[in-house]
Amino acid sequence: MPLRAVTAVRYVTPLREGGSLPAVVEGDDAGLYVMKFRGAGQGPNALIAEIIVGEIARAAGLTVPEIVLMELPVDLARTEPDPEIQDLIRASGGINVALDYLPGSTMFDPVVDRPDSAVAASIVWLDALTLNVDRTPRNPNLLMWHRRLWLIDHGAALYFHHGTADYASRARDPFPLVAEHVLLPFAAPLPSVDATLARTLTGGVLERIVADVPDAWLASDASFDSPQARRAAYVDFLRARLASPRAFVEEAERARAVHV
Repeated sequence: MPLRAVTAVRYVTPLREGGSLPAVVEGDDAGLYVMKFRGAGQGPNALIAEIIVGEIARAAGLTVPEIVLMELPVDLARTEPDPEIQDLIRASGGINVALDYLPGSTMFDPVVDRPDSAVAASIVWLDALTLNVDRTPRNPNLLMWHRRLWLIDHGAALYFHHGTADYASRARDPFPLVAEHVLLPFAAPLPSVDATLARTLTGGVLERIVADVPDAWLASDASFDSPQARRAAYVDFLRARLASPRAFVEEAERARAVHV
């Protein structure tokens, strides 16, 4: 189903551990959310990746906070004393991405936490599929909440879209950076989850996910003739990446074997 639309009514507090200065905000549904700003450093591409990869993870059965499209009124800048935050709000007026805030959650600690091996393998598989460079011991982007692993912060995935319109050329990338993944020491063999996950992500599922990305964000790349053309390029990239044989699975399994 399409992403819900929510309007921000109050800026609560910045989360300064994030390089793009995300923030906790209150929505007009009385819920609290972590907002990712369109006007931050990586622009709308980071928000596109947040939606596509977050919703692929959800379709694959992994736990991701609800993702919503959040309207940000620029008037909220008037009540903020910090000039940096004022500028960020003004630069991000309109539609942004926000994730449901998980109160009391803690950052995943590979020394203390012991995730299920199949879940760990599925997350490694997801991040290799989507070229996510940002799930390392330095920055796990995983939360523990109610004794479950929750995936957050996918803005660094699909990183090729910051520089090239030829998305298809990256479809066979084995993604050697998966060797730095924080969950490799906990993961079951990747072939044990590969076939099931690949079958789940059908062309129809991918098309529905990419359809949630606002046209205005897709239009930010002038190398595509239309938002529809860019949307199709994402779907084609993902479908090609999921085609057998999947080089990223072989690469991830070689990296995992080093940790066994």
